[in-house]
Amino acid sequence: MKFKKILALGGTLLVAGAALSACGNSSSSSSSSTKQVLNWEESAEIPTMDLSKATDVVAFNQLNNVGEGLYRLGKNSKVENAIAKSTKVTNGGKTWTFTLRKSKWSDGSALTAKDFVYSWRRTVDPKTASQYAYLFEGIHNATKISAGKAKVSSLGIKAVGKYKLVVTLDKRIPYFKLLMGFPLFFPQSQKAVEKYGSKYGTASKYMLYNGPFVQKGWTGSNLSWKLVKNKNYWDKKHVKLTTINYSVQKTPSTAYNLYQSNKLDAVVLDANQTKNLKNNSGFTTRNTASTFYLQYNERKSEFKNANLRKAISLAIDRTALGNALGGSNKAADTVTATGLTYLSNGKDYTSLVTNKQYSEKNVKEAKTLFKKALKELGKSSLSVSILSDDTDAGQKTTETLQSQLESALPGLKVSVTNVPFKTRLSRSSSGNFDIVVSGWSADFADPISFLDLFTSSNAENDGKWKNSQYDALIAKSKSTSSDAARYKYLAQAESILLKDQGITPLYHKTEAWLVRPSVKGIVYNAAGANYGFKTAYISK
Repeated sequence: MKFKKILALGGTLLVAGAALSACGNSSSSSSSSTKQVLNWEESAEIPTMDLSKATDVVAFNQLNNVGEGLYRLGKNSKVENAIAKSTKVTNGGKTWTFTLRKSKWSDGSALTAKDFVYSWRRTVDPKTASQYAYLFEGIHNATKISAGKAKVSSLGIKAVGKYKLVVTLDKRIPYFKLLMGFPLFFPQSQKAVEKYGSKYGTASKYMLYNGPFVQKGWTGSNLSWKLVKNKNYWDKKHVKLTTINYSVQKTPSTAYNLYQSNKLDAVVLDANQTKNLKNNSGFTTRNTASTFYLQYNERKSEFKNANLRKAISLAIDRTALGNALGGSNKAADTVTATGLTYLSNGKDYTSLVTNKQYSEKNVKEAKTLFKKALKELGKSSLSVSILSDDTDAGQKTTETLQSQLESALPGLKVSVTNVPFKTRLSRSSSGNFDIVVSGWSADFADPISFLDLFTSSNAENDGKWKNSQYDALIAKSKSTSSDAARYKYLAQAESILLKDQGITPLYHKTEAWLVRPSVKGIVYNAAGANYGFKTAYISK
């Protein structure tokens, strides 16, 4: 949501008929009967189900449906009570007291306040090495604990009896309620984590669940699994679906054929399908609150050169790239997705951001800057590799970039490498790339969800770009109680990132879908975990 909401390039994908059979759905379709069975897709393989270690949209969408936290996000990110029955906020917004409802884990054991305390402590514990621990910043002592400078037990969360939870903040967090609806802050069963050890979260059977559904059949590497209704869920009477069959597919034509034959209930469309099917029943577009961008590996000397990064950005025709990918993708001139956050005057936050000049194709200037870069690097030519996913959209992206860059920048040789989503994440985090096509979708509706990523100490800063002024402005944005001042600092920081091309924004993603009209009640939110199936059902 790299949720990281790290996104799989190509957004949402589906699976071949054989894999659907493996999910147990080869003989029936939810669209042709009133059985409450939904056949759904996912964009890529699941990297992990360990919420302390998850970083991507695939994992968090799963966790959002098999787990539940203090709050659940409804339509338009409306915060609704979940495990929290009531909330009391005191001390100027720095003390939150939650009264919990009685609920159970999927094995029938009681879920208590201690499960939240254990989960949060586990995530911020340096031994866990969570790439997402930074989201706990502002909760008392979280940053010190993650840095190894305070005891895990000093985190600002405590259980008062079985069903009362008290959270203490060091400072007011404007988006705190939205965070509490994000799977990173869900409870975990200490009994399960300790029982399964290193296997925890690596397969369906090595987990306990407390959400509307439980996961079945995921082995850790397969491309098909299912969710079934959780008989121990506290609000099971409002869960109508009995089964959700999930599958992964990397070829849009195959996915659409499965949709046509009633073996899938929804399908994401590529460029040609979008054009040809936009008037069909069930056609819809979905803003993903996401940005796809290039990260440069600044562990390598050539990518520390700002003129090289700027030349590459100016050589890219973003509109042509978006058209090749389908949907309604918008050429990006900011890191923060448009439509995510609005100012008090009604304008989009991105209107505050400057230094957008490197996002417009300008081959003449690109050539000039590339020549400067070569001279500064002491080279007459340069070979680079672009890493991306092995999806249809991933391959189209690397092919398009390869063609555009080699055409605009004589002396630049571009090779491409397309690998499975999980492999791309691993190579990105380990620094095994030259340039990588990355995607990020906001965890909550605020620019900081994007801009925190590129501070010098953030674990998600795979390219290792560093700028002290940028870091200082992000820090200032977190210390002010004024929203206007906060947005000003964030926009100044983002403008620095764009001027230096610390990363190169490509496009803001909007997906085009066909969803079978009989499918009702899905909660979709662009920011955070995208899909909630608690209220979904199949109509007659």
